[in-house]
This record gives sequence, structure tokens and C-alpha cells, in this order.
Amino acid sequence: MKNILFSGVCTALVTPFLDGKVNFPMMEILLRRQLDAGVKAVVVCGTTGESPTLSDDEKLALFRRCKEYTGDDCLIIAGTGSNSTEHAVYLSKEAEKCGVDALLVVSPYYNKATEDGLFAHYLSIAHAVKIPVIIYNVPGRTGVDIPVSVYKRLSRIPNIAGVKEASASITKIAEIRAACPDMPVWSGNDDMIVPTLSLGGQGVISVLSNVAPVETNAMTMTALSGDFDTAAKLQIQLLPLIKLLFCEVNPIPIKAAMKLIGYDCGGCRLPLTSLSAENHQKIKKYLSNE
Repeated sequence: MKNILFSGVCTALVTPFLDGKVNFPMMEILLRRQLDAGVKAVVVCGTTGESPTLSDDEKLALFRRCKEYTGDDCLIIAGTGSNSTEHAVYLSKEAEKCGVDALLVVSPYYNKATEDGLFAHYLSIAHAVKIPVIIYNVPGRTGVDIPVSVYKRLSRIPNIAGVKEASASITKIAEIRAACPDMPVWSGNDDMIVPTLSLGGQGVISVLSNVAPVETNAMTMTALSGDFDTAAKLQIQLLPLIKLLFCEVNPIPIKAAMKLIGYDCGGCRLPLTSLSAENHQKIKKYLSNE
């Protein structure tokens, strides 16, 4: 297998806002909480971090300041995806200059590229940088499900580090593992962490671990140790919270949940809106009973 960038939990961090601007002091608080929970990798400016409504300047400032804060204690994985290959290459090169450890690159959305187009997109980014690149497949948002045949071609590129697979298909994960045994796979779905690890996955890039980093890390590391009976019980225990955190489009619920547990990260930028009163009450009730 390729050198494994990380095993275990990588938290896809929310981006905290205050008065409409990035709240850097709160970001440091969030990073410290992850480090204290034993999490060794975070994604900055991913889907959960509201990357579509962050400017390039905001993203680069976040990449730089997060890496300066964590140093060697945590991998900073920068979300640099775009539906423009040229823009993705630019942002990836600039992120590398900021000192990040790796990139998370979502597949081009809306364009609906062909297999050759998907391959050329990732090849262009991988060749433009020296740091590892994680492919991010989330067809529910992008409109394209990256075929296993493309993964197989991409797996031969030295700095393609693996894939965050968020297709919500355990069959797809099994097919990737069969076709690309040397390519690390991380679950992109919190409700499929243990099933993914049972097929040889390396961990999860998680929304859940914003709220419950200790519990998510315990479940994941238990599965990685081979104790799938205990890990499965933990997965089932966390399922109600996972479902609540996706009762509306991510990151609307997770931001509400963070405020409820004492970390006010502000609201989401439009076009995302506030959590409905009904769902807010459901999350509040669950968290208050924990």
C-alpha cells in the first residue's frame, strides 16, 4: 500500500464566523479541542467549512494560521477543490506555500466531466504540487460519481494519497478496495465508519467529530485495532446523533450543535440559512440528555 497519510479520525472542521468574518481565535479553540481529543488531522475549508462561500484570501489565511497554530502536532489538510481545473491548481499551489500537509480536492461539480476529464483534472493538480492529494468523491453534491476505473488510473500517481469516499455505498468502497488495494480509503460518511474500516479502510473524514471528537476517535481506533464487536456497538450508539447532524444540509446542523455545546461558531453564510426551530429543539434535547 502507498504510504498512509493518516489512520483514524480527521475532522472536517467548521469555519467559525463573527460579524460575518472568519473568527480566527475561535478556530484556534476548535483546533486545541481536537488535539486534546487525540485527533491528528483536520480538514480546513472543506464542505463542512463552507468552502464555496469563502474567498481565496480567507482560505489561504485559514491554511496558514491553522498550520502555524498546530505545528507538527496535527496534519492540516486544505480543501482546494474547484470545478475549474485552473483555479484548483492555483489554490493548491498557494496552499502548499502556506505549509499545509496535504490537499483534499473535491471532484469538479456541475461540469459533469467525463472519465478522461476527471483523470486529467486530478493529474493536473497532483503534478502541480509535491504534497499528497486526497480525492474527494461526494456525488450527492457534485452530480458525478467518480468511477472505480478512474481511481485505478489515479492510484498510479505517486502523490495521490487516497480517497475520501462519500457516495454512501458500501459496495462502492468494496469495489475500490478490490480494484485499488494499494489506495487508502477514508469514509466520508459518519454512519459508515465501522463498515468502511471492516473492508480495510484507514479511517474517516468526519463531521461528527466536531461535536464528539473523543467518542469518534474511540470508535475509529477500536475498529482499527480489530475489535469490531465493540466498534459496532459504538457506531450504533452514535447513530442518533449522526442522523441529527444531517437533518438539514451540512453544515447547518453542526454549527447549531457546536453553539449548543458552548462553541459559538456563528451562523452559516448565505445561501445556507439557520437551522429550523423544530430541528434545533431536537438537537438540543439530544445533547442535553447526553
